[in-house]
This record gives sequence, structure tokens and C-alpha cells, in this order.
Amino acid sequence: MQVILLERIGRLGQMGDVVKVRDGYARNFLLPQGKALRATKDNMARFERERVQLEARNLELKKEADSVAGKLKGKSFTAIRQASDAGQLYGSVSTRDIADLVTEGGFSIARAQVLLDRPIKTLGVHEVRVSLHPEVEVKIGVNVARTPEEAERQARGEDVTMLRDDFDEGESEAGEAPEEAGEAAESADAQS
Repeated sequence: MQVILLERIGRLGQMGDVVKVRDGYARNFLLPQGKALRATKDNMARFERERVQLEARNLELKKEADSVAGKLKGKSFTAIRQASDAGQLYGSVSTRDIADLVTEGGFSIARAQVLLDRPIKTLGVHEVRVSLHPEVEVKIGVNVARTPEEAERQARGEDVTMLRDDFDEGESEAGEAPEEAGEAAESADAQS
């Protein structure tokens, strides 16, 4: 199906471009969302009449998105989740969770604006892209931790998934001092 884009759409084109898309994509997404019109002679004439208003509206929305992006850029949001000792979450942090965190933080975004390549399934600080406008994208940090105290430690750069409490600084996993572990390895090599 041929459609006229009413706004910039990634991987398709700019406002005013006539592009060919699959029928289902046009009928189920582009047309109902008001992002495109069918490419007929009447709609082409209508688009040309309304082009100035559409470009003005797009420019206003982009300016608003730029101002929000300036405030949102580099912000970090904390998600408290249950996880194993190895750092694997029991579940995941999805786009809905991130949109809720950002909204609670004072910024209004929809879950469709959160761009995740895959769900977050581990503890740590993760970088997430947020699309505020088709031409404005910002990166935020999502700190996934088991407790607020753990989130603070992660924010400082500590790795909370290591079992540091189980071992003293001067001991290896076998419970020997590092020098003794090295000597034991050397004597085992000598015997073989």
C-alpha cells in the first residue's frame, strides 16, 4: 500500500514522503495513529494544503522534546527488584516499568517511547534510550538493585553481585592465603 507520511518515521522516511508499506502495517498502525494517509490524488492535494500546519506542529513538538531531553539527559532512575545472589532477576524490567519510573521521577513519557533492545534481566546500571520525538532521542540510566542501599553502592561503581562478604581480602576461594595457594600449585606441578 502506498502512503504519505505525515511525520518522520524511522526507517521509512521524512514528512511528505510517499512510501510503500505492507497493508497490515498501514491499516493497523500508520493510518489509525494519524502518522500517514493513503496515497490518493485527493489525499495528496489535502497534504499539500495542510503541509505548512503539519510542519509547524512538528517543529513545536520537536522544540518541546528538545527542552525535555535537556532535563532528562543523564538522569538515573532506580528499580528495586528481587534477584539471585548471582545477580539474575526473578523476572525482568520492561518498558512499562521504565516508563513508570520516569513518570514517578517527574517526566511524562509513554511506554512506547522507551527503546529496549531486550528486557533487563540482571542487576546493575543499564543505559536505556528514550525517544521523545522521532528526531529527539535521549539516554537515561536505570539502576536495578535489590535494595536502595545496594542501588547507592552500584551508583558509586561497586559490583554487588560478587560475594565479597564470604571472603576476606587476603584469602582466595580455597581459604588459603595467596602465597600459600601459589606454593601449593607449584608443588603440585613438581609432583607431576
